[in-house]
Amino acid sequence: MRWKFPAGALLALAFLIPAAPAVAHIESPGLNEACQTVERKVYKDIRELVTIDLDTATDQEVRVLAAQILAAANADSLPVLPGAIQDALKGTEDELRAFLKTGVQNAWSTALRITVVRTLTDAGANVEAAAQKVLGEATVDAYLAYLNDGLYAARELDCASQPTPTPTAQPTPSATPSATTTAVPTPTVSGSPGAPGGDGGEGGGLPVTGADTATVAGIGSVLLLLGGAGYLIGRRRRSRFVA
Repeated sequence: MRWKFPAGALLALAFLIPAAPAVAHIESPGLNEACQTVERKVYKDIRELVTIDLDTATDQEVRVLAAQILAAANADSLPVLPGAIQDALKGTEDELRAFLKTGVQNAWSTALRITVVRTLTDAGANVEAAAQKVLGEATVDAYLAYLNDGLYAARELDCASQPTPTPTAQPTPSATPSATTTAVPTPTVSGSPGAPGGDGGEGGGLPVTGADTATVAGIGSVLLLLGGAGYLIGRRRRSRFVA
């Protein structure tokens, strides 16, 4: 008979029924690929969740255990394993028990191996050497030890060997004004006639030119003509008087 438990109900049961007791501890921070201090990601050992005898456990206990392992695999963002568990939950109770006995171990090992390989992207020399060693051992315990501790120790060595960046010298401010500086015009002395301190000497006036000069010349010419006419009239009168 196939069970029709929704995935949400299975996860709820997984948290209602306690798993194996675990000792709470705080992991020290580690370094990421960019040599920045981050919180360590600790991968769960799912073998600690198996606290029942799969041969004698009830069908409900078997399904709750499968849901607990699925929740741990999703929390660790593992590949392969979550899909394998979901497929097993769709089968019969006997198929699920058989998967939890042997199949889950194989899927989990494959998931951890893939996770180790992913750490080789842009890895330093120490991380690469540590990962290759673990991949050669090919055991679940070696994978977990590397992912939880060895990876961070190797990163510390790689980050410590990187050269310290030289601080960039700051440019010295130039005293030359920029091209956008607005030039302030120099005030000039007014040359208006009669203004004190002008160019016309102590009198302060400028030479009269233009229309004013023409007027003065015209008046002078008229005066000369009048003077000449007066002279002629006076001479004629004198001549008559003598005669």
